[in-house]
Order: sequence, then structure tokens, then C-alpha cells
Amino acid sequence: MTHIRRLFALGAVLALSVLITAPLARAQGTPLEITVAGAEFEPMPIAIQPFQSADPSLTSVAADIVQVISDDLERSGLFRIVPREAHVSRAVPFDSMPAFADWRVINADALVTGLLARAEDGRLRVQFRVFDTQGEEQVEGLQLLSAPEDWRRVAHKVADGIYSRLTGEGPYFDSRVVFVDETGPKGDRRKRIAIMDQDGANLRYLPAEGLVLTPRFAPSDRAILYISYDTGEPQVYLMSLDGGQRERLGNFPGMTFAPRFSPDGSQVVLSLAQDGNTDIYAMTLAGRQMRRLTSHPGIDTGPSFSPDGTQIVFESDRGGSQQLYIMSNAGGEPRRISFGRGSYGTPVWSPRGDLIAFTKILGGRFHIGVMRTDGSDERLLTSSFLDEGPTWSPNGRVLMFFRESPGQSGSAQMMSIDITGRNLRVVPTPNAASDPAWSPLRR
Repeated sequence: MTHIRRLFALGAVLALSVLITAPLARAQGTPLEITVAGAEFEPMPIAIQPFQSADPSLTSVAADIVQVISDDLERSGLFRIVPREAHVSRAVPFDSMPAFADWRVINADALVTGLLARAEDGRLRVQFRVFDTQGEEQVEGLQLLSAPEDWRRVAHKVADGIYSRLTGEGPYFDSRVVFVDETGPKGDRRKRIAIMDQDGANLRYLPAEGLVLTPRFAPSDRAILYISYDTGEPQVYLMSLDGGQRERLGNFPGMTFAPRFSPDGSQVVLSLAQDGNTDIYAMTLAGRQMRRLTSHPGIDTGPSFSPDGTQIVFESDRGGSQQLYIMSNAGGEPRRISFGRGSYGTPVWSPRGDLIAFTKILGGRFHIGVMRTDGSDERLLTSSFLDEGPTWSPNGRVLMFFRESPGQSGSAQMMSIDITGRNLRVVPTPNAASDPAWSPLRR
């Protein structure tokens, strides 16, 4: 019988698509579960053994991989890594079952072991196993192959495999974040588009010119949309992440705002201000055909598609205050979903389809919150001088946003928080940072 219990059991999903993978033999126990009981929640204690290798040249790589795995799991807030010095058992041979009592005595509910080798074609082969120490069984085992330089991606995928099996949540560690890097004084900041792994590694700057805003990922993870003022007027650009090539989507008259891709990547939805009116339009990327989706004297902006592409949530002041509305992807009469006190903006549909994240201004403070798609169960997760711009992790479990501090010396920094309202953390960046957008899982 399996004794570990799964966090928010929503169905385990393991996506290891870019790297070649194969399952290792594992016991067929009952599904893992972890319970969460309000304020009494305790992260799962998990022990990660040093990954073994018969190749001395892989010793440091093995240590680096274990460190990234440990950091990913700890940063999720759902796991506590048992310190290496607390391990009372010797290294477990990879092809052997561990002495489970040695791990129970240090209160490790799960144990991870791993093995590194070089395949005949020079690629890195990483194998790992996950054990339930109470149930005394293996609950996961996978093999991954990759180019040696992709060892960090291997580590993130191992962490995703562990996380998904022990929580029932989808993976999210093998993903990236694009954002606006800010330097200089508050009144005259230089803004550049930067991209990095979700843990802050592999940061690089993209060749976007002039004042840039609101970068957003394509569903393929291989391109972004963003707003640039390089011509003096805000225009929407599409940039390939493979070579940095960019193209302007159109010479729109007036102001353009808040572009986002449709879930299938075939369209872009955006706001366009013309003749004193701001409405939402959709543009096909293949033919650059524009369709007007709203027509109202109010300001309609901030559109975001539902994951199935059939609906769009947006913000509008058409009712006298800034609120959230949902309409069909073809337009038509929208329905209001926000009815609480305060003003609502920057809505973003969860990848799961069950929640909408938003920014709320209430009582002179900014909040990041979530609600169901019918407007029920509204929950505010944060509160500060200025919290804005939520973006979802690929599995819909974590939100990233940016927080601005007050005063002339104040600056923006990116933050993350679990949808339960726990585990608020600073996302490390070299400079001030705003407007984050989380990628889908990498392919």
C-alpha cells in the first residue's frame, strides 16, 4: 500500500518531449497523495542521493544536476529537501532497492536516486528512480537522453518528473520567462526584453529596439509578441526566438495595446485605439486580416483567450468602472464576471481553464487575485503598493507578477506565488524587471 498522499490530485502529467525518454521498471502501487490542510500544511520531506556515474568526467555534472533538481523542488514550496548530512545510509546502488528504514528514521517520505553515463553517440544519459519510503516501493523511474550542453534542461525535466508523480500536478520547471529588463533612474529607464529559464539561469537579451512593453510567448515557445515605440507610435512586433528576426504585424493607426496569441497560434488579439475609442480586434497571422470584436464607447483592453480558444476575457470600463468581461472568440455581447469592490484589470486565463488571474485596485493598494470563470470564489493572493501583470506557470499552479516599490528610488521586481496564496518569493533578475510572461513547457 502506498503511504505518500498526493497534493491536489488533479491527474499526473509527465511531459518529456524534447529529450528521448524511456520508463524504468516501477511498482504498480496506488496513486500517490499528499494532503494539504490549510495552515497546517507541511512540505514533503524528500531525500535526493548524489547521482552516481562510473565516468569521472561526469562527477561535477552529476552534482550540478542534483543541485538544480533540489532547487526546483524546494522553490515550489511543496517539498523540503532533507540535508545531505542527515543521510544515515550509504549511497544506494542504482539498480538496488534502498534500505527503507534508514530513510524513514530521518523522516524522508520519498527518496530519489540517479545514474549518469555517456551514450555511445556521446549524448548524456540520465536515469532516476523515486521511492516511497513508507510503502517501500518504487513509484517512478525514467531515462532521458540529451546533448551534454543541455544538462540543465535534463535537471529540470527530472525535477518535473518527480514533482508530477508526487503531487499529481502537471510539470512546469522546464519552461522560460520573458520580461522587460529595466535600468536607469525611475523617470528615464532603459527597457530591454530579456529571456531566461524559470529559475533565472541562461539570461539573455533580445534584439528589440526602443521602448518595449508587454512581451508575450507564442504557444510554440519559439516566438514572442511585444509592443515597441521605436517609430514613436506603439506598434506590435513578432520576433522569432531562434534567430531574432522580427516583423511588424501592421501599421496600425492610433495606439495599440496588450497583444496576445490565440491558443493555436494562428491569431493575435489586441486593443486598438482609433477616433477616441478603444476596442478589441483579432488578426490572423497568415493573411493579416483584422476582425473587430467589440464596439463600445468604453475602453476595452487586456484580452486573453481561454485555453480552448472559444472565449476571451478582457477588462472594460463600459459599466462605469474597470471590470472583467467574457465574450465569444467571435465577439458579441459580453457578460460581466467581476462584481466585488474596487477596479479589475490585466485578466489572464489559466492554462487549466478553471481560473482567471487579475490585478485589483482596492483601498489604495494593488492585489493579484484569482476567480473562477463565472466570477465566483474570488481570492486575493497579494497586497502591496503596486502588484501587477500576473502570468501563469504552464501547469496553472503558480503565478508570476511584478511588484513596484514606492518613491523616486523605487523599482520593479518579479515575484511568484502559489495559487493557494502561499510561497511568495522574489524571482532573481540582474536588474529591475517588469511585465513577465511565462512560456509553455519547452518542446
